[in-house]
Amino acid sequence: KRNAASCPQASEIDERRMQSCVHFMTLKKLNRLAHIRLKKGRDQTHEAKQKVDAYHLQLQNLLYEVMHLQKEITKCLEFKSKHEEIELVSLEEFYSEAPTEISRPDITLTEPHQQTLARLDWELEQRKRLAERYKECLTIKEKILKEIEVKKEYLSSLQPRLNSIMQASLPVQEYLFMPFDQAHKQYETARHLPPPLYVLFVQASAYGQACDKKLVVAIEGSVEEAKALYKPPEDSQDDESDSDVEEEQTTKRRRPTLGVQLDDKRKEMLKRHPLSVTVDLKCKDENVLHLTFYYLMNLNVMTVKTKVTTAVEMTTAVSAGRAECPLSRLGTRRRGCEQQQDGSRGCRRSLGAWRRCQKFRGCPRAPVLPPPAESSRPLPRSAWSLLAEHGVVPVSSECQHLFPTKIVSRLVKWTAIPFEDYAELPYTKDVLEAGLAEDTHLYYMALIERGTAKLQAAVVLNPGYSALPPIFSLCLNWKGERTGNNDDNIRAMESEVNVCYKELWGPKPGYQLLTNQLQRLCMVLDVYLETEPHDTSVEGPKEFPQEKMCLRLVRGPMRLKPFKFNYPQGFFSHR
Repeated sequence: KRNAASCPQASEIDERRMQSCVHFMTLKKLNRLAHIRLKKGRDQTHEAKQKVDAYHLQLQNLLYEVMHLQKEITKCLEFKSKHEEIELVSLEEFYSEAPTEISRPDITLTEPHQQTLARLDWELEQRKRLAERYKECLTIKEKILKEIEVKKEYLSSLQPRLNSIMQASLPVQEYLFMPFDQAHKQYETARHLPPPLYVLFVQASAYGQACDKKLVVAIEGSVEEAKALYKPPEDSQDDESDSDVEEEQTTKRRRPTLGVQLDDKRKEMLKRHPLSVTVDLKCKDENVLHLTFYYLMNLNVMTVKTKVTTAVEMTTAVSAGRAECPLSRLGTRRRGCEQQQDGSRGCRRSLGAWRRCQKFRGCPRAPVLPPPAESSRPLPRSAWSLLAEHGVVPVSSECQHLFPTKIVSRLVKWTAIPFEDYAELPYTKDVLEAGLAEDTHLYYMALIERGTAKLQAAVVLNPGYSALPPIFSLCLNWKGERTGNNDDNIRAMESEVNVCYKELWGPKPGYQLLTNQLQRLCMVLDVYLETEPHDTSVEGPKEFPQEKMCLRLVRGPMRLKPFKFNYPQGFFSHR
């Protein structure tokens, strides 16, 4: 039974084994088919990808070629040929002047490119002709230069011969009174004259040659110094070191006094030009008038110094009061009335001479105020000092005792005014009616301030200064307008500077008179303001406290103030 039962089981196992083998074979077949199909799909995909890459590469190449062509086209469009910088002739001139072999109108009129080429050919042809002409001109130039060199050599050899001829002709020039050599040297020196002296030299020389053979014009002075005036300063380290040493030395020295500073400024202001012009006038009686003209560089004016050489020795003395400048009679007109004072008459004549001197130099409208010079009476030095010190009134050591140590009022303005403005002032009528102010005098306006008080002083400066004192007319603007007509103390202040001027003369010749008068005016203004009674209706301290010591504040029915200063006690009293 066991064997019979095992036989069908074995057959079933074999059958199933066979079926499983068949199934395995089928699975292998299917697996192999799947792999074959996968490989085939991959191959097809790879082939398609290669085709796509090839097409993409071809597209990129085409795009690059397109971009390159566009760049080339842009370059061609933007290309600037050199012929565009060449200025070609116009078309009308090209077709009218160029030959037909070059212009070819049948072709160039329709084609712009051929037209441009034809115009360039014509330009080249013209330039070749010009180059040949240029070479011909160069050869001509070389010939001319050689001729010039030959003539230069001839002229250089001619100069010594001319000099020898001029030296040989000197006796002939002296015999015929024709000093050409001397005149040539004079004109060479005249090149270094300042313009006013040059005008005078040329005009005087021309007048002497044409009208007066006895008029002798010459130039004196150092030509080297005149040349040095126009040379620029040379900056060098040596000069800087020298200047540093000089500065160290000057710092160790004492500071110069006010008088020394004023003298230095005056010398600098009156500095002359190194060259001067001399004019000699020979009279019929063999007397000679020598005129020496100088030019003051900083003041831009010309002065003259006179000297008379007589043929016969003079035996009579000349009065100093009657002596006058030989030019004082030039250009003067006869007046209907004579001056009452000799000093004024003499200075008026010197002023006319000074104006005449300015006309000689070619400046007919010269300023009315002449600076201090040898040809005119010196102006008051104090006026120049005031301008130099910007309102500070300098007082010399010889006159310090005339004033107190402290003066608060200050001179803030000093200006020249014309006669018409002076005559219009209401507080100058008394001076005009007395005949003390004329159109030939000098007029100034001074302004002195202290706080809110302003004192105006109209000054008349006589040409006879300092023999004749200046005249002051005062007007005080403080709590109203106060003049000598409505205030007795203002009149007393005018008297202090106009009547008592002899106290202020100082050392001779009295050039410090105007300075001392202005300083006294500041002093009496302090006394006037400090002695005024205090207004009790106004609160606060007194505007001008009393600093001056006075014996009595007022005196008499006119209530006059003490304006006289007593030295050395240092107090003020009445006169």
